[in-house]
Amino acid sequence: MVASRTTRRRFVAGSVAASTFVAAPFVRGAYAAGKLTLAMWDHWVPNANNATKTAIDEWAAKEKVEVQVDFITSQGNKLLLTGAAEAQAKSGHDIFAFSTWLPSRYGNLLVSMNDVMEPLIKQNGAVNATVEYLGKVDGKWLAVPATVGSQIKGPCSRIDLMKELAGIDVQAMYPAGAPAKADAWTYDTFLKAAEACHKANHAFGIGLGTTADNVDTAGMIFHGFGAMLVDAKGNVTVKSDAVRQALDYYKRLMAFLPSDVPSWDDASNNKWLVSGRGAMIMNPPSAWAVAKRDAPKVAEQLWTHGSPAGPKGRFAPFVPYFWGVWNFSKNQAAAKSLIVHLSQRAVVEKMVEASNGYDLPSFANFTDFKTWAEEGPPKGTLYHYPNINNHQILSIAGAPAPHKIGEQIYVQALQTQMAVRYFRGEAMEKTLDWAANELEGFTRN
Repeated sequence: MVASRTTRRRFVAGSVAASTFVAAPFVRGAYAAGKLTLAMWDHWVPNANNATKTAIDEWAAKEKVEVQVDFITSQGNKLLLTGAAEAQAKSGHDIFAFSTWLPSRYGNLLVSMNDVMEPLIKQNGAVNATVEYLGKVDGKWLAVPATVGSQIKGPCSRIDLMKELAGIDVQAMYPAGAPAKADAWTYDTFLKAAEACHKANHAFGIGLGTTADNVDTAGMIFHGFGAMLVDAKGNVTVKSDAVRQALDYYKRLMAFLPSDVPSWDDASNNKWLVSGRGAMIMNPPSAWAVAKRDAPKVAEQLWTHGSPAGPKGRFAPFVPYFWGVWNFSKNQAAAKSLIVHLSQRAVVEKMVEASNGYDLPSFANFTDFKTWAEEGPPKGTLYHYPNINNHQILSIAGAPAPHKIGEQIYVQALQTQMAVRYFRGEAMEKTLDWAANELEGFTRN
């Protein structure tokens, strides 16, 4: 995909006025002649940025604020590096788009968003536990969950291949417009389906590399066994029966995956599915969207649905973005007001529509937008993508460890590395010793 950076300035004349932010939806102050700068994630979906720009334009015109928006690509870690540079310089944008672990990393440089989040939750419903884990520390909301960029990386299956090769009707299991009927969709069923599809040369495309897509799937599988590497108090718990069970399961699963999956990156699974070779991948609807453009016959057979259930529950990898305000921002009140505006139902729904259903808001009342029911082909393919009826537990690899440790588990891809080492013949206890040593290092740093 090709990302772009766009800069927009909007100048609106007005007189200077003092203002006080009132953190309640639909209540605004006057920010005449104020200035505001935003660093937003540059969306991969063509034209998806337009919905964000339009919403910002509406707010800027109403509040008479001069706004500059920079859409910054995450490719080459450009957004990540920009945030690090601003944190070091204590200068830059007022509002910044942070991925997953970054609110906690920069928590001491972010303005408390309690006065924004508490009324938003009352208005829009609760946020999921993963958002709270990543965005709230010691009772302080560090940032507000963003619609743009947030995603679930659940199964996207070939309807025809799963039915023909594995005897599983994914549309009947996750019917459009109706609750899931997936009690039999378990880790055992998943493994048997992977074996059947592998024998027919249409293996599941599940990577075991060190990039995010691979790590997110590993997190799902480990959580399904109740396998924590480090607990919420920071105790190293990797040498547990649950972790051993997760590694044993991964060893069996990897026998039915493409042989090169330890070297896969975030593009590999998409290419595997779009090429027609794969029967399933774990991904947001990006691969399906590319297939609509490049391989329409493949796209017509794709169905996004829930994860299989492990012994300890049905978990789905959720990867949220956040909007935060630096404490060195010179216009914090206006920044909070804009974030409130971007979190209103009508605005959020337009963002979801512009992204073709890719973006997932975190608030409980925002799972019923028509986009997910109507997108296709095939129509209804995204109906269960927003976790209708809380069918599964949203989670992130590395949880529930303290953030500093959890982030290292995630970015160092500890779980996928463990799985690959054990699969390649390393003794279980040696793998666990290696992981324990790595984790002890994370706790000391």
